[in-house]
Amino acid sequence: MAKPATRFICAECGAAHSKWSGRCDGCGAWNSISEEVPLSAGPSKKSLGGIRGKKVPLGDLASEDAPPPRRTSQLEELDRVLGGGLVDASAVLVGGDPGIGKSTLLLQAAASFARAGAKAVYISGEEATSQVRMRARRLGLADAAVKLGAETNLRDILTTLEAEAPDLAILDSIQTLWSDTVDSAPGSVAQVRACAHELVTFAKRSGTSVILVGHVTKEGQIAGPRVVEHMVDTVLYFEGERGHQFRILRSVKNRFGPADEIGVFEMTGAGLAEVANPSALFLSGRDAPAPGSVVFAGIEGTRPVLCELQALVAPSALANARRTVVGWDSGRLSMILAVLEARCGIPFTGLDVYLNVAGGLRIGEPAADLAVATALLSAREDIALPAEMVVFGEISLSGALRPVGQTENRLKEAAKLGFTKALAPAGSKTGTTSGLETRQMPDLATVVGDMFGAG
Repeated sequence: MAKPATRFICAECGAAHSKWSGRCDGCGAWNSISEEVPLSAGPSKKSLGGIRGKKVPLGDLASEDAPPPRRTSQLEELDRVLGGGLVDASAVLVGGDPGIGKSTLLLQAAASFARAGAKAVYISGEEATSQVRMRARRLGLADAAVKLGAETNLRDILTTLEAEAPDLAILDSIQTLWSDTVDSAPGSVAQVRACAHELVTFAKRSGTSVILVGHVTKEGQIAGPRVVEHMVDTVLYFEGERGHQFRILRSVKNRFGPADEIGVFEMTGAGLAEVANPSALFLSGRDAPAPGSVVFAGIEGTRPVLCELQALVAPSALANARRTVVGWDSGRLSMILAVLEARCGIPFTGLDVYLNVAGGLRIGEPAADLAVATALLSAREDIALPAEMVVFGEISLSGALRPVGQTENRLKEAAKLGFTKALAPAGSKTGTTSGLETRQMPDLATVVGDMFGAG
């Protein structure tokens, strides 16, 4: 039997190479390629023939057996992101920057599920059990019936989980685990893929819900091969700025619920506290109306969230003016500036432009286009918008304003927080929101003329 050929795998993108090189041709990363020892060619033909003879029972879609109920914790924000609770036999991958609070969140989640009646096991590959207990005491979780373990050998972990048969198993983190069937270092592409495959298989076979913690690269993506994200049922990202106390738990993949759902937490001395009304919290630091400040009514998953966009436009002393963005897409900002100059006659040449989403929130929907444009115009013309106004709408390259989805939910959230005016694209389905005056604009040029008298 011929020996399988050795491959070299990039740890950043998972691209395969026939020989080692210092730079990956797929993603351009340096010193990310390592040797992967291939798996064996498998059993002999005789044993394979016996396996082919087995009959696999198939279920019926019309069966009257009810699906297993979701396990809910006492953390409503976590249950919201999971789609209503934790599904049995599911595999969840949680990623985030170092020190953002992943271990704290999952220790609190394990305690919450244990108090709700689930049998929870927390296995750490990065800390000793005494260190986990010390953090649990600080968080006030010392009385929770959570079993702790400190191990990195996958064989020992699976043997323990088979004996314990827990309802929930948390492994922190997948990059520290190693399998003795793979001849490579922990954290390598081969080890991460093999360990993730074994743990997902265990979850499906035993009915245990498995939560894996994944490290992230400097670009913010979960480290290791991308196939790990395809293996699991749910992928969550824990986001936040170190300078802010807010933390966002975002669902980017969920087979059992809506994706792009978010849960908002606040980092306190006693751990992560839930934020039931994130809009009020994101707007709590607003001062008096100032040029460049605009309130955007956005949608995160199924939840309306209001946040403040801050813009600053100042003369530049450089040949190439700065374009600095925090919490939004920089390419989208360049497009808005080009539309303002081409369609409205408002140039930003020779001006530094800074855009910030207050509170550490990251916005990805195009409905923020109009709010960004009004914030830039407000900063450039030094005209403050009314403090009681919210803005949302998508801008096309022709300068026209396009309606966005869930307009009524945005307006209801704004009215609930005391806003009395709204600026939206023409044709938006505003519904019957009481106490809210909605001004509908057909294009960006009309907004410029009516709101600022420029252009």
